[in-house]
Amino acid sequence: MRQRLVRISLGLLIVLFFIGHAAKIYQVGIVSQLDHIIYDARLNLTMPRGIDDRIVILDIDERSLKEVARWPWPRDVMARLITQLFDRYQISVVAFDVVFAEPDFSSGIKRLDELATNEFRQVPAFAETYGKLRPQLDNDALFANAIKGRPVVLGYYLNSNKNAEKIAAIPAPVLPAGSFAGHDVTFTSWAGYGGNLPQFQRSAASAGHFNPVVDFDGVVRRVPMLAEYNGDYYESISLAVVRTLLGFPKIEPGYPSENALQRDGSGLEWLKVGALVIPVDETASALVPYRGEKFSFRYVSLADVINDRIPADSLKGRIAIVGTTAPGLLDQRSTPVGSVYPGVEIHANLISGMLDRTIKQKPAYIVGAEVVLLLVGGLTLAFLMPVLSPLRAIGVSLAAMGLIMALNIAVWTQADLVLPLASSLLMTVALFTINMAYGYFVESRTKRQFTELFGQYVPPELVNKMAENPEKYSMEGRSEQLTVLFSDIVGFTSISEALNPKDLSAFINEYLTSMSLVIREHRGTLDKYIGDAIMAFWGAPVDDAEHARQGVLAALAMQARLLEINKLVGARGWPPIRIGIGLNSGTMSVGDMGSKVRRAYTVMGDAVNLGSRLEALTRVYGVGIIVGQATRALVTDGVFRELDKVRVKGKDEPVAIYEAVGVEGSVSADLLVEIGLWHQCLGQYRAQDWDAAERTLVDLKRMRPEHKLYQEYSGRISEMRASRPGPDWDGVTAFKTK
Repeated sequence: MRQRLVRISLGLLIVLFFIGHAAKIYQVGIVSQLDHIIYDARLNLTMPRGIDDRIVILDIDERSLKEVARWPWPRDVMARLITQLFDRYQISVVAFDVVFAEPDFSSGIKRLDELATNEFRQVPAFAETYGKLRPQLDNDALFANAIKGRPVVLGYYLNSNKNAEKIAAIPAPVLPAGSFAGHDVTFTSWAGYGGNLPQFQRSAASAGHFNPVVDFDGVVRRVPMLAEYNGDYYESISLAVVRTLLGFPKIEPGYPSENALQRDGSGLEWLKVGALVIPVDETASALVPYRGEKFSFRYVSLADVINDRIPADSLKGRIAIVGTTAPGLLDQRSTPVGSVYPGVEIHANLISGMLDRTIKQKPAYIVGAEVVLLLVGGLTLAFLMPVLSPLRAIGVSLAAMGLIMALNIAVWTQADLVLPLASSLLMTVALFTINMAYGYFVESRTKRQFTELFGQYVPPELVNKMAENPEKYSMEGRSEQLTVLFSDIVGFTSISEALNPKDLSAFINEYLTSMSLVIREHRGTLDKYIGDAIMAFWGAPVDDAEHARQGVLAALAMQARLLEINKLVGARGWPPIRIGIGLNSGTMSVGDMGSKVRRAYTVMGDAVNLGSRLEALTRVYGVGIIVGQATRALVTDGVFRELDKVRVKGKDEPVAIYEAVGVEGSVSADLLVEIGLWHQCLGQYRAQDWDAAERTLVDLKRMRPEHKLYQEYSGRISEMRASRPGPDWDGVTAFKTK
């Protein structure tokens, strides 16, 4: 009974933990991330797919940039485009997913105005002729006149930078300040904007912002239908298009209360636009109803429109959105249906969803519904699990998870409701796990002693594997073929001087934790920290035939993880980190070493010392990872760049050193070409063909002018020309310091 009470108590704590997350008392990152993953999976499984022919993307693609002009195009071209779209193609609405914030002087009008005012002021013939020609040269006026009186929706963006600028003009707000007073609605407040020239804004039928909501994982799942700026409220470009199409009906906020004017503190649940009801959340954002993967709408190159290469009736009655898929114009987003997704298609999906009434709902009462489900299901399982046998507990847990998923899918498909699922699933798994694991906390005496012996030296996951056959392992020193890794932060002294003690502690903890996890993920034994430096090795105490490969993979993963770390530290205002990593394989002594005061499970030997020297050489050659020739020989599927033959301090025998670039299949073709060209240069350098090596270096510098390696060898070639090393020169670089 006592054990059951303990299990029930632990179960109740688990239930309360997940209820706290669901009730938004606190947020658990992994639960939120799993909810996002589940949401994306449901969306991908239930998308209607197919093409929505009502909406056309007029694409500023690479062909358009090649045939027409580099972007931005002259406004007289845009004016002709507008005229063609409405007069020839009879488009219903045109929206621009671009901003026209700067005047167009490409016709030379600015210089001609200056001449008319200054040099040619006293020349009547010039003034008369220019007065007649000027209207034809005022491209901005031509564009403004073309969109005037036509259903054209312009786009603009809002920003919240500390020194946010107010560029050009934005439209009048669709709802004034105070429209949501008394209701629980949370808006993102913006500090500035990038709009369109005032004459364009005055001429356009409407305009909307194209700011999405980017979730913490970088994915766009929602777009704010209304955004707050300076106390007023501005509509999104997708909502502006729909309202323009419907004849500009008013936007009416909708609340759970039947009386929308009742100030009862209720949250926002929908926006009523004419006959349409658009579900939104408490931030006035709508979930994007993605139809499918990219190209779920018809794309037409603007070059084909401008040059009349498509039938006149092919666009009749369509909603057209002018946007871009050209890589150079950078309008790509990460979405649940694709990591590289055209931003213009997000607006198209929302327009389609509003017209079809297919936008999913996540109203405020969903929080209460999730809490009730967790409470009822959690209490049932918390009291039931302790009395069940393991087999029956498995059956009950699977049945509970099946029922939870069936209910969730039903409300998703039948009621268009988004009910979070991760908390319920994880709670069920946690309740099962805690009950099943309770009886196994105390292991056999042999395994417990073994864990106590090795646990103070070796990562827990390796100890667990070793504990399966403890007789195979010993702490005694022995000689083994292993791989050792050293890493160090470049310029750490200057970084530490730039941070206060508290930030420095957080900084180094974040860095060491992330890098240590990478090493552990690749089965490495973490040896020690030496300030900001890390030492690790592979192949002991657990044998690993791929010790060199795992070490190289870990080094590559550490450099990749560094990009994520730098995003985090940059967001906190801390300086970015650059690290050097040295790897070497060879015969090493491994075992429990030290003194009577302190001991450690570590490695020693010449191969270890060389690994440390290689890490220091990363500064010389300007690369992130250097491996020795023994490691290079053991990793058959790696891509390496030979850097040099060196003689480090303390060793007479020269060794070849290599930069670890990646594994086969993961390195771009351009980089492989660059590496091949570099090896050609290195061969010319060692053959003392200085002219050829210098010419090859010129080509390499064109590819990557900032690479320190090429600068280093340029200097060496200059020195070699002067010193003329002679036929006995072996091409080895000697280093006198560590």
